[in-house]
Amino acid sequence: MNSKDININKNGFREYDARWLYPKDINLEGIKTIGLALGTQISKHAKKNPRVIVGHDYRSYSEEVKGALIEGLKESGCNVEDLGLSLTPMVYFAQFELKADAIAMVTASHNENGWTGIKMGIEKGLTHAPTEMSELKDIVFSKNFIKGKGSLKKINNFKNIYSNYLISNNKINKKTKAVVACGNGTAGVFAPQILREIGCDVVELDCNLDYTFPKYNPNPEDMKMLHAISEAVIKNKADIGFGFDGDGDRVGVIDDKGREIFSDKIGLLIARNISNKHKGQKFIIDVKSTCLYSNDEVLKNNNCEVIFWKTGHSHIKRKVKETKSIAGFEKSGHFFFNQPIGFGFDDGIMSAIQVCHLLNNENKKMSEIIDALPMTYQTPTMAPFCKDEEKYQVVDLITKQFKEFKENKTKINDQLIKEIITINGVRFVLEDDSWGLIRASSNKPSLVVVVETLKSNQDTKNIFNFIDKTLQKTGKVGEYDQKI
Repeated sequence: MNSKDININKNGFREYDARWLYPKDINLEGIKTIGLALGTQISKHAKKNPRVIVGHDYRSYSEEVKGALIEGLKESGCNVEDLGLSLTPMVYFAQFELKADAIAMVTASHNENGWTGIKMGIEKGLTHAPTEMSELKDIVFSKNFIKGKGSLKKINNFKNIYSNYLISNNKINKKTKAVVACGNGTAGVFAPQILREIGCDVVELDCNLDYTFPKYNPNPEDMKMLHAISEAVIKNKADIGFGFDGDGDRVGVIDDKGREIFSDKIGLLIARNISNKHKGQKFIIDVKSTCLYSNDEVLKNNNCEVIFWKTGHSHIKRKVKETKSIAGFEKSGHFFFNQPIGFGFDDGIMSAIQVCHLLNNENKKMSEIIDALPMTYQTPTMAPFCKDEEKYQVVDLITKQFKEFKENKTKINDQLIKEIITINGVRFVLEDDSWGLIRASSNKPSLVVVVETLKSNQDTKNIFNFIDKTLQKTGKVGEYDQKI
C-alpha cells in the first residue's frame, strides 16, 4: 500500500465516533488504515489476536467500506466475525452474546447520503469516548501499527438471536396500534417484526430498504419524518407512532393525536414507569433535556436521583455504567437501559418497547399521559453551520459571554440568569427555570441550539432570538438546518 494513496481527513475523528464524506474525505485505503489502527488499539487494550464483531448499515457503499475495514483489522491480527447487514444495537448485543473483544459498526447513522462512519467499542456496552478516539487518531497518523495474520468468519442469521432477545420477556397485554416508520433505513428489516411479535398491531411506513432515502433522512429529529408519521397516525387512528434512525439506535415518538413528543419527555415518562417498579434508582440525562426532570414528583416520591451529563451516546452510556444508573436518556432519542432491563447500550427498538410497556401499564392514551405533564414550550434541536476547526472556540467564546451576562445582570426575555451549567457547552437557566443551550455538535460541522420555556412560544422565540443574535456577532455561524 502506497502511503500517498491514503486519504483520511483528520476532522473525521469526532468525539465518540468517526464520520467522513466518502470518498471525498476518506478513500478505501484510508478505511483500511483505520482498520489497521483500530486492530492495533484493540490488541493493546484487550488481547492479542482479538475477536472483533463487525456489521454495516444499508447504504449503497457501506459494504465496500466494511470490506476495507475488515482487511485492515485482519492485517493487525484480528479475528473478524461479520454479522452482515445490521443495526448498531445488534452489533453491541453481539459482543455480549458472542463474548467478543470489540466491535466496529460501519454507519453514518442519520447523516445524509455521502457520509460514512464507524462506531467502535472495546469494553462491552461502551463505545469510544474522546480519549479512545484521540488514541486511535494518533495510531493512524503515527503509523505505529501491530501486524499479524487475522481471519474472517461470517455469522449467519444473528438477526433472529437479536430479535428473540428483544421479544422475550417483553410481551404486552394491551393491543397497541403502532405506526412504525423507518425512513427506508436499516431498521425496516427489524422493527416492524419485533414490535408485532411483542403484541403490537403494526402499520408500516417507509420500511422497505432504499439507500437513496427518497422521502427524507431516517432521523427522528427531522421534522419531515415526524410530520409524515403524524399524518399516518391520524389516518390509521393509531395509538402511537415510532420513527427510527438509520442505524436503529434512536427512536422518535408521535402520540395518538399526531403530536410529536420530544424524546426527553418520553424519557421522563419511561423513567417514571421504571421508578414505580425500581425505586431509589439513578437516571442520567443530557444537557439538552427538559427541566421537568428536576422537579418531577413521581421521581421524587420514588426516591430517584437525576444527574445531568454531556450530550453524546458514548458519554451517557459511560455515565450510566459508572454511576450504576438503571437508565439514561438523551433528547436526541438515544435511550440506555442497564440491568435488569438491558445491557447499558442504546437501542431504538428497546426504547419503543419501553413506551409500549408504559402504555400497557398506564392503560391511558399517550396523549392523556403526556398532557398530565406540566406544559413546556421547546424548540427542536437546531444546528447552525460552524466549521469543525472553529466550533469549539466559538462555544468557548459564547460560554464566556453568558457568564458575563450573568455577572452584569443582563436580562434575557426580562429574566436574569440564575445558573450556568458548563458540563457540555453552556446551558443558562433563567429565574423562571426557562433555559437555553449552545454546544458544539460532536459529529457535524455545526453548533447545537435548544431552548425551553414554561409560559409561551413567544418566550421561547425571544430567548432563541437573543441566542441567535449573540451567535451572529461572532461572524463564524452560518445557516441553520431548521429554525423556529
